[in-house]
Amino acid sequence: MIISFLLSVIIVIFLITTYNRLIKNRNNVQASFSTVDVMLKKRHDLIPNLVASVKSIMNHEKSLLEKVTSLRSEAVQANNFKEKEKVENALSSLLGQLQVTMENYPEVKADKNVLQLQAALNDVEEQISASRRIYNNAVKRYNNSIQTAPSNIIANLFSFKAMDFFEVALPERENVNVEQMFKS
Repeated sequence: MIISFLLSVIIVIFLITTYNRLIKNRNNVQASFSTVDVMLKKRHDLIPNLVASVKSIMNHEKSLLEKVTSLRSEAVQANNFKEKEKVENALSSLLGQLQVTMENYPEVKADKNVLQLQAALNDVEEQISASRRIYNNAVKRYNNSIQTAPSNIIANLFSFKAMDFFEVALPERENVNVEQMFKS
């Protein structure tokens, strides 16, 4: 009788602590995603200022600036994780193109406002990268906790689902053509 009671208490304690750990891990993922979202918002706020600053100087790059502005709008309106990830990766790629293109314009490189905006954008990009690493680490911890025994039993019982990682955009996975970078 006492043994069955103690066994029942141990099982209940195990269930409660495992469930609470799963909830904490899921909350950490959500908090980490929120941090990424805040950093992306900072980037979205900088983009119109950067585009406005270089628009008059970079007349030949009008389509690139329009694409950046359009993707920024799409990113702000993205509804789900996969859509947001896809648009943000495309936006990151275009912002990289814009940074490289701006190097070809001496007037842009000499403008203090543009230089400050570029520095702020670079800082935000680094913060986004760090936030994504933290998010992916939280997702790994959470996914491990719902997929490994014995906590996977509790996770299945309460319908915990695996979460997606932020992934690198395909263009960023390609090897860098250093020779092309040094051509003028």
